[in-house]
Amino acid sequence: MQDGTGLLRDSIVAIEENYGPLSRIQKILLLTDGSVTALLEAISGEEVTITTLVQEIIPADQEAARELDVRVGSAVNHRVVELKSSRTGEVLISAVSCTPLERLEPEFRQDLMRADIPIGKILKKHTIESRREINHITVRLPDEPAQRAFSLSPGDPLLCRRYRIIRQEKPFIAIEESFPLAAFRSAGGVMVSAPSRLHLGLIDLSGALGRVDGGIGIALALPRTVVIAEPAPAIRVSGADQGTNLRTEEVSLAVTASLGISGGAHITIRATPPGHVGLGSGTALSLAVARAITELYGIPVPAEQLAAITGRGGTSGIGTAAFTTGGFLLDGGHSFGATGEKQDFRPSRASRGVRVAPVTARHDFPEDWQILLVIPEPAAPVHGVNEEDIFRAGCPIPLCDVSAICHEVVMRMLPGVVEHDLDLFGIAVNRIQELGFKRVELARQAAVVPALMAGLRDAGAACAGMSSFGPAVYAVSDSSLSGLESAAREILGERAGSIIRTRADNTGSLVRNL
Repeated sequence: MQDGTGLLRDSIVAIEENYGPLSRIQKILLLTDGSVTALLEAISGEEVTITTLVQEIIPADQEAARELDVRVGSAVNHRVVELKSSRTGEVLISAVSCTPLERLEPEFRQDLMRADIPIGKILKKHTIESRREINHITVRLPDEPAQRAFSLSPGDPLLCRRYRIIRQEKPFIAIEESFPLAAFRSAGGVMVSAPSRLHLGLIDLSGALGRVDGGIGIALALPRTVVIAEPAPAIRVSGADQGTNLRTEEVSLAVTASLGISGGAHITIRATPPGHVGLGSGTALSLAVARAITELYGIPVPAEQLAAITGRGGTSGIGTAAFTTGGFLLDGGHSFGATGEKQDFRPSRASRGVRVAPVTARHDFPEDWQILLVIPEPAAPVHGVNEEDIFRAGCPIPLCDVSAICHEVVMRMLPGVVEHDLDLFGIAVNRIQELGFKRVELARQAAVVPALMAGLRDAGAACAGMSSFGPAVYAVSDSSLSGLESAAREILGERAGSIIRTRADNTGSLVRNL
């Protein structure tokens, strides 16, 4: 029979057989019997801070009772914390712990119940003699809280370990720690994870006031674009289909040429939303790749400059702003006319050389407002030359529509977000589907798109609309999404499509050194 060390070693071997070699740092974090906080500070060379997400006393269930050797129903302190870089705010490790109250001295309990103190430091402060007993090392897929914490896609694995702190030969604390498989993996690499975005609509395609465009949007926690850049003598791209790899290579070459970078990079595309469905995947991928390269070479470059280099943001600034800050976003468009930044109506792809539109309002989008994405298989994706034709045929938009959109945005949509009034926000979203360029975009969709919008509203959504040129449909609700998802599946029927539960991303892109 193997001892505990042998079983843990076998677990590491099994993980490496399925997921590739683990780095020394990953193995140390999984196998250490010392303070993880101290290890992270030694690895990063900077202070690690603790953010407490949950701190509550709950009755022990059967699993907790077994691990802690207490009776089922005994009071335990349940704590969920994130260990973060003090410099960047990046979540390094997530930890969940359970501690039986019956084994805590009053002073220790007081410190434990206070927020944001690492358990290792509490043990040291109270000179408690203890040992760590590692029970289990494994890989699992992230649940929704882990996806938000680490900015992961649903398929990005987590490394996890479970262990107990033993005091006086009795379990004192049971802990599960997890971190992304991509973290701490390769020296010198950079990972960038970027949100996708909803584009609720363009505000002014009339040009009557000497400005055009203007966008409304929301950054999304899922789906995400995730890329890794590693040092290489030349540009090399892998991980996606041939077309995406080729476009990524073009973006990479544009970035290195524009910034005078003589070296290259191996770009691995780990995840990206489907293209040409209205989620801004092109902008997210371009900016993520550009940011990864500049971080790799230690060159600080604003996202607006990266957008200009990669030819993004010439009509709407929402994608760039979603990448930078996340949240609910409003941009102010561009000057228009003979001496303006733009002289005609064009999509971003055909507006190279036009600066990114300025963000005129940005607010956190309420995190308890859930978003359901429904993406029917597009019959004829709208992009490139096709997109330009639609702009030419559909513009200018009547000024009365522009005025109505502005009225909805200023007097309903913005106050709805700021005052946490979903009904007010929803009325505005539903109304702008009938106005301006959004009406032009919807007119080109298959019947399933308006059917989904109507069906989701009937099923209880506060609002439903189409993002950008579609066909992605979104619905917003502050209650369970199960009924909305059932309605969407019924409407899709035999049609191919995907359904994603998500929320707003109020942070923007995440950069992680590997």
